[in-house]
Amino acid sequence: MNSKKAQRGITLTSFLVVLIVVGFFLYVGMKLFPMYQENYAVRSAMKSLANEPGIGSMQPANIQKLLFKRLYINYSENVKPANVKFDRKDNGWTMRVNYEVRRPLIGNIDVVGKFDSTQDLSRSGVE
Repeated sequence: MNSKKAQRGITLTSFLVVLIVVGFFLYVGMKLFPMYQENYAVRSAMKSLANEPGIGSMQPANIQKLLFKRLYINYSENVKPANVKFDRKDNGWTMRVNYEVRRPLIGNIDVVGKFDSTQDLSRSGVE
């Protein structure tokens, strides 16, 4: 009985190919995770602003200061004041944060993430 014919499994070459593919996807994931983590922090800061009483009757400059205080705590560095826009609505404001994050991936290839979030800010603070 020849035992080599009965053995089955992955060869060393196949294992290295699988390892390279898995490693590449882990590398890309490590580049993308901070971008989405920052977007989560931006959305959380916007939702916490919406729960502030009387936020809808404040001036946009004051609301923007409160937003950036929250973003500073979360180490958000890609959102700039020019990315925050306010539109008047019946009982308050609609705040829109639209920004782009660019991270180098490999050589001259970059990963670009575009994020756009909106939040209604009413005079009562909670809608």
